[in-house]
Amino acid sequence: MAETFLLDIAQRVVEKIAHLSMEELGLAFNVESDLRKLKETMSSIKAMLLDAERQQHQNEKLRLCMWKLRDIFYDAEDVVDDFKCEALRKQVVNHPNISFKVRFLASCSLPLSFSFKMGHKIKSINQRLNELATEWNNFNLGQGTDNRHVFHRETHSCVNSSDVIGRDEDKENIIDLLMKPSEDPNIPVIPIVGIGGLGKTTLTQLVYNDDRVTRCFPLKIWICVSDEFDLSRLLKLIIHSINKGEKCDNLTVEALQICLRSLLNDKKFLLVLDDVWNENRARWIELRDIFGSMNYLCGSKIIMTTRSLKVAFIMSSIHPYELKGLPFEDCLTLFIKWAFNNEDERQYPNLMRIGKEIVQKCKGVPLAVRTLGSLLFLKTDESYWISIRDSEIWMLEQSENDILPVLKLSYNHLPSHLQRCLALLSLYKKDEIYYSDQVVYLWMANGLLEHPKQKQDWEDVGDQYLNELRSRCLIQMNLDYGDVFTFKMHDLIHDLALEVSQKECKIVNCQTKTIDENVRHLSFCDDKQINVAQVFTKLKNVRTVMVQEVSKESKAIHESLVSLCVSNFKYIRALCLQDSPLTALPNSIGALKHLRELDLTNCCNIKKLPSSFYKLRRLQSLRMRGVPLMQLPVSMETLIELRYLKITIKAKKLKGSRLRSWTSLQCLVLVDCDNLECLSKEMKCLTELTHLILHGCTELSDRYRINGSLDWQQWLKKKGKPFDNLLK
Repeated sequence: MAETFLLDIAQRVVEKIAHLSMEELGLAFNVESDLRKLKETMSSIKAMLLDAERQQHQNEKLRLCMWKLRDIFYDAEDVVDDFKCEALRKQVVNHPNISFKVRFLASCSLPLSFSFKMGHKIKSINQRLNELATEWNNFNLGQGTDNRHVFHRETHSCVNSSDVIGRDEDKENIIDLLMKPSEDPNIPVIPIVGIGGLGKTTLTQLVYNDDRVTRCFPLKIWICVSDEFDLSRLLKLIIHSINKGEKCDNLTVEALQICLRSLLNDKKFLLVLDDVWNENRARWIELRDIFGSMNYLCGSKIIMTTRSLKVAFIMSSIHPYELKGLPFEDCLTLFIKWAFNNEDERQYPNLMRIGKEIVQKCKGVPLAVRTLGSLLFLKTDESYWISIRDSEIWMLEQSENDILPVLKLSYNHLPSHLQRCLALLSLYKKDEIYYSDQVVYLWMANGLLEHPKQKQDWEDVGDQYLNELRSRCLIQMNLDYGDVFTFKMHDLIHDLALEVSQKECKIVNCQTKTIDENVRHLSFCDDKQINVAQVFTKLKNVRTVMVQEVSKESKAIHESLVSLCVSNFKYIRALCLQDSPLTALPNSIGALKHLRELDLTNCCNIKKLPSSFYKLRRLQSLRMRGVPLMQLPVSMETLIELRYLKITIKAKKLKGSRLRSWTSLQCLVLVDCDNLECLSKEMKCLTELTHLILHGCTELSDRYRINGSLDWQQWLKKKGKPFDNLLK
């Protein structure tokens, strides 16, 4: 079901209002009280959103009301950002390091009606919230703690080994770890980690029921932990597993641990803690220390399954056993077992051909294979099999224990800010190699990051988010380059992101006829002709446009696309036009005053930037690798919020006057600057610059033996004539 992301949107807007400076508030007359009212109303609504999110699936009227609220909250965010834009415009006008010509042009654009417009917009938003308040109050929502992700799942130790395919090697590896002596003073914990549906529980069941394990561990205990890692509850479950007749329901923790001690005294045991989600280390240590105080026999072990590497590292000093997907042949065998009855597959060679393509979609996840195989069981209509093959998995009807609902548990367990960030990754194509810096700046452009804490940069917050998603197995590291890394997302996680973001993000291709007018993020992924005008008809609120594949031969489509972005999407935050055949950006692009991310990578037909480029003052990330500019344009002086710049220039020296105003720049990447012989002494003014990255700058590389990534502030401390010559 599509998510509203209302809680996180409200949190970000309230945060932005709180961070408005006195100077920014002073840009419009008599708006402080209205803004304060807006903040108070949103905070009041936000307090009840947790309860609303719990109830929305059973109350369609509440759900519709939440969608209305989402649009109002987005409009409120746009108004707050208008204050930021105007304050920045004034800051540029008065900036000492920006040339007179650009300052004059900027001052001429002073919007005399700004104060009136802002006052009117804020009052209008407050009025809309008031009108919705009556409907909202009728739902009798209450305040509550964030337990959206609380769920109770039951697993057991029984398994029919003949039903399990392709896990023999994994079983032997886990048994080897069980038999291996340990010098750990605490009870050893073997963590098995992987995304939902990979078969962690099934693998553990195989190990648990193996005769060698039974001989080695006379006492075996199976506990499904699920989400509630409560000490008293777990002790009772363990006691009941050992002795079902033990009456312990009303005992204190002290009495429970005494009871458990008596049951485990002089015993060698294997304890399985299945499906663990707890990331509170103190809670685990409480349980671990109770075991530590007991007189059990040496060699006792714990196997723990989890979807989170963080949980694994909290509970164990043993390196996690990261379960991988099944090979294709094993998946196909499993599929045949679930889709056909008694070797019927031999009678249907055409269905088997389609079935192989369906299995490819599952990317090694056994539960996905089982889900699709079950949908096809006893179905022999070839057209039905083709429809399953050609459908996205997230669009197929599924029961509670099928693949998407199981994966949705991982999503539900995310904090609200990470849910929204994961959803935005659905804009990329399946099998995409994601670059961490590009993703972080996309999130930043759309205001998805929490405000940095002391001594943190925005980039640090984004990296922290990626590490969280990685620790929960929702993304997988591909290559680590130090400051930047690439990662992948499993196709099924991508399907999950597509499902939850249905009304927020949209992938556009040649078959797209219409788009919900409230969609905020668009991605074009088709090398066939797209009727851009038809698709964009009613859209006004789009914040992201990514062009990944749109008929490279048709310059007209790209021109039409950019023109419509400028005319329709006044609040667009990110515009990515990689590999576009455009020969120029329209001068009207200067109207996109909220634009924070612009990607023109490999737009090699663009020779210069439009004269209005100076108006894009909110740009934080600008990528122009492969755009053959002769020099840094004067219009770039006004980009005082620029934090990341990747550029190709043909000059012999960087023009220093362009650099002095970039006091927020964190990373400068110079690519294929073949003629560049030296940098500029003005680069010493870039106090926030941490990384200078050079690729393919042959003259610089030959003269100064520098290539790749440099820690800029450390490098500046070096002395000597060669370095002085570099910064002329």
